[in-house]
Amino acid sequence: MGSAEELFEGKPTGLPAPMTRGTALYREESDPVPAVRHVAGYDQFVEFCVGRGVQAKELAADAGRLFRFLRTTGSEIVNDSALKAAAAVFAGNTLARLRPDAVWTAYEGGAPTVGNGEKQFDVDRLLDILPSADDTAVQGLVAMVTDWAQEEPDDPPAMHPRPAVQPAGLPPYVRPALPEATYYSEGGAPIPYGRRWGDGGPDSESYSVDSHPERFAGLHLVARALIGHLAAVYNVEVHEDPAHAAELLMEARDVLEAVKVTPRSSGAASLTFVLTGYPGVVVQAGVLHDFSFPVCGCDACDETVQTTADRLEMLVLSVAAGGYAERYPVGRRRWSEYALTAFDGSGSESGKSEPAPAADRLREAEIRLRGVPGGWNPWPLR
Repeated sequence: MGSAEELFEGKPTGLPAPMTRGTALYREESDPVPAVRHVAGYDQFVEFCVGRGVQAKELAADAGRLFRFLRTTGSEIVNDSALKAAAAVFAGNTLARLRPDAVWTAYEGGAPTVGNGEKQFDVDRLLDILPSADDTAVQGLVAMVTDWAQEEPDDPPAMHPRPAVQPAGLPPYVRPALPEATYYSEGGAPIPYGRRWGDGGPDSESYSVDSHPERFAGLHLVARALIGHLAAVYNVEVHEDPAHAAELLMEARDVLEAVKVTPRSSGAASLTFVLTGYPGVVVQAGVLHDFSFPVCGCDACDETVQTTADRLEMLVLSVAAGGYAERYPVGRRRWSEYALTAFDGSGSESGKSEPAPAADRLREAEIRLRGVPGGWNPWPLR
């Protein structure tokens, strides 16, 4: 049967800590989160294989053979929840084994996936569809996984922008007082935004409900306070014009104000603030990335004005300190990528996506970003 160490790489561990959908995650750089490639909990599936005269070690080394085995035995597996969970872990470990950059990822309220930046596989869903798949579908799945396994990783090294240490004596940013209010459900009960869901996660129907968006009205106060702070501390040009909203890559509806803050340094990233009637704020940082506040106001995501203001302030102050980098094009798919390091050293985040702008804007961005290969510069002080 073989030990766990013989079947997959390294010692088995638990799933990684789940990430919250719809929110930015800042992590302490001194406490990096290790990649998970080998998850424990598949012993029952190994015993199931032995009972059918199949060596689990051979399945672990051949994803195509594993898929065909799961197809023929899948009806029995999916009817046993414990066995299905074990089979899903085994299948995920097998996929992770195919590429050095493949890892397990977990999300709050969702099934874990296995993959890399190019492709992710939902192994629970895989077990559900294989029993009813025909030969053509299985062959297509095997071909897709084989092509993915054989692709050469083409991601460049990760970006690590380093914000400058701000000199002593600079005027500090102070968050304005935000309006406080209690919001109620249709039944009249107070809604504890930010802590309304327990360990079971949000109700499925809450994803389509966007109640009390007015709780985000204070974000307009925060955006204006940040603009005032930037103008007081840095050598910048502040230009208010609704036309700046058209510079966003995403569509901003019901625009109330648009303010562009441009540092007087060619190597520093500009910030464009668009205040919307939602109420919310969209900020364009640099040349190819927009950030929405809130990311999602639906009841399931459960954002509050305080936590959203935290993210807005972190973005703006970190960009001004030089803790922001952009890159385009990245890899064969010519993705755009950003990295943000918190101005106070509290953590970092990054993201990558297929850019949507017109070709001429992408060319301009590519040329501009060549001049700041290590990341955007800190803004010049007044």
